Amino acid sequence: MIIKAKELRVLVSNVLVAAGASKANADCVADHLVSANLCGVDTHGVWHLASYVAAVKSGEIVPDAVPEAVAESPVSALITGHWTFGQVAAKYAMEKAINTACEHGMSVVSLVQSHHIGRLGHYAEMAVNEGMIGMIWGGGYSEETPVAAPYGGRKRVLSTNPIAMGFPAGGGGRMMFDIATTAGAGVKLANAKQKSEPLPQGWIVDKNGNPSTDAKDFFDGGAYLPFGGHKGYALMMGAEFLGRIFSGSDSYVEAGRGGSFMSHQGVTMIVFKADLFTPYSEYTRRADEMLQRVRATPPAPGFTAVVAPGDPELETIAAREREGIPIPDHLWQELSALPGANC
Repeated sequence: MIIKAKELRVLVSNVLVAAGASKANADCVADHLVSANLCGVDTHGVWHLASYVAAVKSGEIVPDAVPEAVAESPVSALITGHWTFGQVAAKYAMEKAINTACEHGMSVVSLVQSHHIGRLGHYAEMAVNEGMIGMIWGGGYSEETPVAAPYGGRKRVLSTNPIAMGFPAGGGGRMMFDIATTAGAGVKLANAKQKSEPLPQGWIVDKNGNPSTDAKDFFDGGAYLPFGGHKGYALMMGAEFLGRIFSGSDSYVEAGRGGSFMSHQGVTMIVFKADLFTPYSEYTRRADEMLQRVRATPPAPGFTAVVAPGDPELETIAAREREGIPIPDHLWQELSALPGANC
């Protein structure tokens, strides 16, 4: 199934409104999910819609809740999402961070009491679009449902703890990345299990701590591994400290809200002006030069070109805006069957 982004947004919004969301919240989530599909990050796109509807029904998500600040200083804020959709709460938090940085040069904003916030790169791009550098760190997912082993360990203690950073460049360009701190992530692993396909080396260990390429070993008590060995593990810990511990999200847990994976979620956003120490024109000149130098690097065997972080997403956006978004048949059937879809 190929569908245009505009049509897909309408479908998602209608489904969420039918589930009890306010129109504003439904439109926000629809914009976010479809933008993830446009980027080619389908694991964070409309694939999640049915699970969000189920989370509303179970009470994990309060679909019409409005985020607000519970603590503020001139350069910081703590935001509660009141357990609404994570995309709604995180957008509010990033807008707060951007507005504060506009006035004071930089800001730190943390978010608690929200559901799944989706693609972190979306919020980094919000900062970039305002000529700012944005960093997002998420943690707390392992407090009830750990999935990752620390470097050198064999027991699940940590989680995928995502990180995103965005840096503006000249002419509306950017350098941006959005990564999980595990070598692999859930949907890809589930697909490998379903198709009986081997995983790449270094993704998981089995329940005894032995390296494995069999996805079944993860579901039989194994664990994800940090990407990059001890270096990825260090970033995973950094995300846990900045996301959960720094935000104090453990103090905002409420029974029945957020689900086992999101109940302790804490997200910290750090935003600052790109021209804080040098004129913006000089900053962008140097940013462009760096990007051009990297892209001009002769490709190694097996590669056709060197790209900067964030380039593949821009190429995919252009293609999918032109040609439409591919939706697997089984997912389209699931979406079409949801109340409010009107397909």
